[in-house]
Amino acid sequence: MQASPNCHANVSQPSAEESTSGADIISTAEFNHTGDLLATGDKGGRVVIFQREPESKNEPYSQGEYNVYSTFQSHEPEFDYLKSLEIEEKINKIKWLPKQNAAHALLSTNDKTIKLWKITERDKRPEGYNLKDEEGKLKDLSTVTSLQVPVLKPMDLMVEVSPRRIFANGHTYHVNSISVNSDCETYMSADDLRINLWHLAITDRSFNIVDIKPANMEDLTEVITASEFHPHHCNLFVYSSSKGSLRLCDMRASALCDKHSKLYEEPEDPSSRSFFSEIISSVSDVKFSHSGRYMLARDYLTVKVWDLNMETRPVETYQVHDYLRSKLCSLYENDCIFDKFECAWNGSDSVIMTGAYNNFFRMFDRNTKRDVTLEASRESSKPRAVLKPRRVCAGGKRRKDDISIDSLDFTKKILHTAWHPTENIIAIAATNNLYIFQDKMNSEMH
Repeated sequence: MQASPNCHANVSQPSAEESTSGADIISTAEFNHTGDLLATGDKGGRVVIFQREPESKNEPYSQGEYNVYSTFQSHEPEFDYLKSLEIEEKINKIKWLPKQNAAHALLSTNDKTIKLWKITERDKRPEGYNLKDEEGKLKDLSTVTSLQVPVLKPMDLMVEVSPRRIFANGHTYHVNSISVNSDCETYMSADDLRINLWHLAITDRSFNIVDIKPANMEDLTEVITASEFHPHHCNLFVYSSSKGSLRLCDMRASALCDKHSKLYEEPEDPSSRSFFSEIISSVSDVKFSHSGRYMLARDYLTVKVWDLNMETRPVETYQVHDYLRSKLCSLYENDCIFDKFECAWNGSDSVIMTGAYNNFFRMFDRNTKRDVTLEASRESSKPRAVLKPRRVCAGGKRRKDDISIDSLDFTKKILHTAWHPTENIIAIAATNNLYIFQDKMNSEMH
């Protein structure tokens, strides 16, 4: 992805009534395995699926745009009467299943309940039934004098979404991640203190594979923040913690993976320790690289690349918005310091992306070590618009287009991002708008 790519963007805009309620704030975004479909979930429990249009015959080199393919209500608000707790309908995560047949399938979860959805297309309808009329009512059998062969007639394309499984009652605490295993038969779900392993065909039981809940909750020192299966080895998974560590677990070693195989933790520099050290070191997202060799971990100020073979320190550390170190006190007071930013790899694992404030998102090229700050805004989302690099001035000399650190808008935050599995197409969730940018020039980052 270039610093100033020749981009176009689709923007999904909320209606006037919705925009005040917050229900349309996007809470997750995920491409499927081919990149032709993109699913987003929002705080109102809805899932919107975008489909990439085929390339135009008039412009064979132009990429297809993403348009709305299907919208459905995945979760409704619930109430836990035992604990007198409201359970939000907000979609925390969406994960696509590898395609097995003509239908697509995805998992979506709110704080408590995971659902498996099947998405099918219908563009033909049968006509000419012997015992039913066109409306589906049974005919009077005395009027049936001859037999006919029903035929399939073309009809307008219909996308049908149906719930196939509901995986409930597996979690006491809020679900923060789901991850489909490479065996395509199992998946795991993680909450603050436990990780469960499910079989996609069995809804009434799961296996607890990690449990960090202490006997006395007053002894609790850390929580699980994210988890993911290894892309190729079905026995390996990683989970991150609020203490800034990553634990790699091997399910072949034991049924309960409370004892990790490897612990990735960077020793803290005592000279830079402060009141906020523990909060900002909490890992908000962890992602395996496509190759399976590296892990990407995002904390509040940095994004780090870990080599699976080296536990002592990350092989690369990138500063996302280091200029905020001087603002940690006010970010603590307005709760922004607890924001959970996600991170993403490009298809070749050479560039990483993560979000920031002021609708900025950051890209880091691992080969050239160059980085760029880009902005997702209405101005930059016009077709074939060129994204201009942005720069935040934290003091000293200020250039013409620099943005002052004091003028940053902390209500505009890009927490959720997704990268097409093979191409330079990115999805950026900026509050209640979805921006889809693509690089039309080349795949290098300059």
